[in-house]
Amino acid sequence: MSLPSFPLRTEQDRARAIQILHKVDLTQGITWTMREEVRSDAQNRRMWAMLRDVAKQVVWHGKKLSDEDWKHVFSASVEQQRAVPGLDGGFVVLGVSTRKKSKKWFNDMFEVVEAFAAEHQVKFQTADHWGIHE
Repeated sequence: MSLPSFPLRTEQDRARAIQILHKVDLTQGITWTMREEVRSDAQNRRMWAMLRDVAKQVVWHGKKLSDEDWKHVFSASVEQQRAVPGLDGGFVVLGVSTRKKSKKWFNDMFEVVEAFAAEHQVKFQTADHWGIHE
């Protein structure tokens, strides 16, 4: 039996999920998983646009960082990650992938980026420029 996948946003969605679960044959060894919704395309576009703006406008401790570098910096802040000494000197931040992060996680990251941007006089492009209409 192939179980449908759909977001739970309303009481009607909850009722649909319960109906489906009542029909599951428990002798078939089914695994059921719930998770927070992952980032939307609009959140992904917004993240990269914000990171590009920060990368263009901020010199961090004497270095220009790429938008990818800034993604790691902000992700580490949201995750309150640890840094460990590297094998050849320097430090390595124990990484995080943003690919499967939830919408809530991205909202937390946007708050961190916006606070940083305000402190460093970063001017963001408009939401229309980002292609975000969410």
